[in-house]
Amino acid sequence: MTPAVWRSVVAATLLMALVMGSRSAFGLFVSPLNSATGIGLAGLAFAIAVGQLTQGVAQPALGVLADRYGAQRLIRYGALVLAPTTLAVTTADSLLAMCVAMAVMAFASSAVGSSNLLVAEVGRRVPMERRAMAFGVVSAGGSAGQMLFGPATQALIEMQGWVFALGATALVGLLAWPLARNLGSETVAAAAHEPVTTQAGSDALRSPAFWLIAGSYAVCGFHVGYLTTHMPGVIERCGLPASLAGVWLAVLGVANIAGSLSVAWWLRRASSHVVLMGIFTLRAASVTLLVALPPSPVLMLAFAALMGLSYMALLPAISQQVAERFGMGRMATLFGLVALVHQIGSFAGVWLGGVVAEATGRDTLLWSVDIGLALTAIALQWRLGWTPAPRTQMQLRTA
Repeated sequence: MTPAVWRSVVAATLLMALVMGSRSAFGLFVSPLNSATGIGLAGLAFAIAVGQLTQGVAQPALGVLADRYGAQRLIRYGALVLAPTTLAVTTADSLLAMCVAMAVMAFASSAVGSSNLLVAEVGRRVPMERRAMAFGVVSAGGSAGQMLFGPATQALIEMQGWVFALGATALVGLLAWPLARNLGSETVAAAAHEPVTTQAGSDALRSPAFWLIAGSYAVCGFHVGYLTTHMPGVIERCGLPASLAGVWLAVLGVANIAGSLSVAWWLRRASSHVVLMGIFTLRAASVTLLVALPPSPVLMLAFAALMGLSYMALLPAISQQVAERFGMGRMATLFGLVALVHQIGSFAGVWLGGVVAEATGRDTLLWSVDIGLALTAIALQWRLGWTPAPRTQMQLRTA
């Protein structure tokens, strides 16, 4: 790959680290916000869920804009909006104000570093036979962000307070501006010479394969949304130290890097639906062990390590499925639609997690639902393996 292509991959990886790192650490602010605002855990969960849903609704629109105008402008404008809206969370004193702040912040963060936008930009630049590894590297960037932001945010909250920590998060988001110059709107040769295959746009929505992929990603959204927002609270409700949450996020991030790169390697040797069936099996087994064993710091960190192997690993696998079956011509748009379904699942995980925790003081019901959804995703991917694949998949295997 040329130096320009490498720079675009590195820039996308760092942007993913910024956005995913700040999102994963936001759960550390839930308890301070609950104490400071009096909105209540269920109300805060609903506001955060509104942000998740807004993020999903924004991604197809942002994907269309990125396909037409390129990602550079979107990222820069998003960075300028993201910083002040992140600070606005500190002044929101009602449920309505919190919902508005969360929605605008989610929209801006999607413009800065949504997975569909970054994956599409990298996919246009990287040759077909190297895309799986490139997608894995970008996904690992999100893992690195979790590894760094979790402990750093926890330390800032303990030393300087949650308002200072949220302000620091807003300032770090401005780093997206210089990184955006490596993702310009020029035509990319790697995608230009790729054969045009399969459905695009509305035709893709009529394909059973599209909805099998999107349904699987919705299960991922439910689980990731719940973990990102409520895991610090889960740790506290288990009677464990609140400071363990920052370490938990760091362990998750370290394991995430290994998981993302391992899945990228696996995708070059196995079909994407087989890889995803393995990932969801690992998730179901990990949650089952968490529920079955008595809570302890060792168990929580072991759960973080196991979940980290699959947490962001779905991104390269799902991206590969979309690229294989529908081509790269409208990747940002189509993956944006898949991401919208993902965020609907995330909305359900975040909101229901808060409602159940406030009503019962326990999380067992949500973990049981998550295990059932993981098994459902395995069934969807098994069905996808029997769905006829287009010529693009055969060409990719040959390459």
